[in-house]
Amino acid sequence: MNIKRIKSEADYDKVLTVIDGLMGAAPDTPESDELEVLVTLVEAYEAERWTIGAPDPISAIEHVMESRGLRQKDFAALIGSQPRASEVLNRRRPLTLAMIRALSIEWNLPADVLVREYELTNTVLNANTLQKVGKSSSHG
Repeated sequence: MNIKRIKSEADYDKVLTVIDGLMGAAPDTPESDELEVLVTLVEAYEAERWTIGAPDPISAIEHVMESRGLRQKDFAALIGSQPRASEVLNRRRPLTLAMIRALSIEWNLPADVLVREYELTNTVLNANTLQKVGKSSSHG
């Protein structure tokens, strides 16, 4: 067993070929020990080479909804209203602490993912907001 650190794609490909040949090795044999060590080296190489960051909260929610066959109405029921659900999923409204708690408890989403910062889209002021802004600025 001549095991070395994986330093290149060529090394990586060679180790994967060896692993393929060792698959199915009987437990507690030199082959299974070699397999375990090589898999550990591959995992370390992959983690260093292709790191995948945690998703932002909205992407995580969308993924869970898709994988569980949930729809926006299910999310709305959880957080209180359809318009609010739409605003959150369209990144116009941030998640609140109450929403994060509900998602964590009811959908078993990790709170540490949900509390991460994420960008909101620029919100467009609607006609009511513009009227309010216009009225308050005309009284000055």
